[in-house]
Amino acid sequence: MTQTPLTIPTILATVLATGALANTDVPMAYLEMEVERPPVLTNLDPIPEDLGRMGAHLGLADNATTGGFMGHNYTLSDTIVPVGADWLDAARDVLAQHRILIVNAPAEALLALADLPEAEGALIFNASAEAETLREADCRANVLHTMPSYAMRADALMQFLVSRRWSDLVMITGQREADMAFAQALRDSATKFGARIRAEREWDMSSDMRRNIGQEFPVFTQDFPSHHVMLVADEAGDFGPFLEFNAWEPRPVAGSSGARPDAWSDRVEAYGAAQLQLRFKRMADRTMGAVDYAAWAAVRSVGEAVTRLNTGEAEAIRAYLLGPDFELAAFKGAAITYRDWNGQMRQPMPVATATALVAMTPMPGFLHETNTLDTLGRDRPETACTAFN
Repeated sequence: MTQTPLTIPTILATVLATGALANTDVPMAYLEMEVERPPVLTNLDPIPEDLGRMGAHLGLADNATTGGFMGHNYTLSDTIVPVGADWLDAARDVLAQHRILIVNAPAEALLALADLPEAEGALIFNASAEAETLREADCRANVLHTMPSYAMRADALMQFLVSRRWSDLVMITGQREADMAFAQALRDSATKFGARIRAEREWDMSSDMRRNIGQEFPVFTQDFPSHHVMLVADEAGDFGPFLEFNAWEPRPVAGSSGARPDAWSDRVEAYGAAQLQLRFKRMADRTMGAVDYAAWAAVRSVGEAVTRLNTGEAEAIRAYLLGPDFELAAFKGAAITYRDWNGQMRQPMPVATATALVAMTPMPGFLHETNTLDTLGRDRPETACTAFN
């Protein structure tokens, strides 16, 4: 369903039609669990301390633009739970005051939060955890996902590679849990789209690439069979950034490094994205990351629902987001919606290098009977999620 754009005349007409000038309070909470970061090999690309939080606050500012006309009062409280602190105690305190939460936490912490008795009837947005199980066997009816899954990222990359007929692949994987999860998603996606991963190697994480980069990688990759692209599953950036120009064969690198599929890239400029990037940089004094974008999309989803419904009630907002009438313009060239079978936000996925956008997926020619965005990730017939039934 195509909705009327939210122009100023449209907003005023909605105000008059619904009597929306009566104030509606929409309290939201940003809840983050701090985690110990693994050691990094370079300090040139540090992980921002406010990753995710600034995206949520940009969404709050955007909501306030429309809300100011309609009497909708949006607020966003921040709760950062330090390493070692009691996550569930903090979550209970937040739930005592807020029924709409944007959460930046690992999968296990997110599930523990969603299963609290206090979380029944709440609306929780997952803005960071990519684990497939959160959308499958461990899905929860009170959790919607604005962060794409590993499967969505892998499918975006594989569609691009197959569309270029680069279907003979090799893969190097790290040893962390996230590396293994993304590697499995890449294997599944290669099977799904008819590519071949002809060989795999696991990288020894004890090597210091700053000293041994020129010596170790050529030898490590020398025995790979003929291939078009070298895949890398290295989500923490332990070794992947050093692969380009250091492998035995001069081949493109893709996956966690090189051509990377993700929820967002600061190389996206079309569809009004340049303006979003600029507004974010003015607010945060840095570029927008994938977790920032996911948190922004969560807050904006709430804003769109409140504008249409004129209520801040969490269960009504959830029902609207999962229904056929919701759409969100999200600077990716296609309307954003949610899958009603597992709560995952459908979205185009950029594949980009550090300097340029390579493709915006889904790629042309990858068809679907209802929505081409559902070619990215697990489709309805494949889902193991039952909580949304």
